[in-house]
Amino acid sequence: MAEVLVAVERVQRWIDNFAGRHGGVELAVGDDALRGTAPDGSSFVARLPFDRSYAGAADPAAFAEAAAPPPDWGVLLVRRGGFAVARLRGGEVVASKVGKRHVQGRTKAGGWSQQRFARRRDNQARVALAAADEHAARILDGLAGPLVYGGIEEACPEGALLLGGHIADPRRDVLDKAVADAQAARVEVLNAE
Repeated sequence: MAEVLVAVERVQRWIDNFAGRHGGVELAVGDDALRGTAPDGSSFVARLPFDRSYAGAADPAAFAEAAAPPPDWGVLLVRRGGFAVARLRGGEVVASKVGKRHVQGRTKAGGWSQQRFARRRDNQARVALAAADEHAARILDGLAGPLVYGGIEEACPEGALLLGGHIADPRRDVLDKAVADAQAARVEVLNAE
């Protein structure tokens, strides 16, 4: 089984392509998702973004309409040396900040040097996480909707929705991709053998 992210506006086209590859598709709604089964035994399960449940019509247009982003939501990405935070209204970014802090890499030195470098790296990481906290608190203050999080576990806010996959060092393009991924439908595909 494979999972793919499909932009909501492309769900209809994705289902049409699936049907073309597998000889048709029968759509149904079940287990809070849009499901498709092909005559060759292949199937898919499409889930709404933001961990929402789907109970609408067995129709790609109705599914896409139900996938509209919340009116107020945010994205937070945190790595040891950087962070990115964005606040969104619907699909539009209304405030954001991307920042980097230097965190020294690991060293192969031994003994006292290794311990000194490890302490320095830990202190630098703490400063970087504090900067991420400060900017996130400012930009996300009073957030009414969901927060989507990606990055290191110890910085994950309680109740945040996790963004799957590896998060690269946060930069503007990484933040833009995370915003797009957070709004995408998650489609689990099972191809018949």
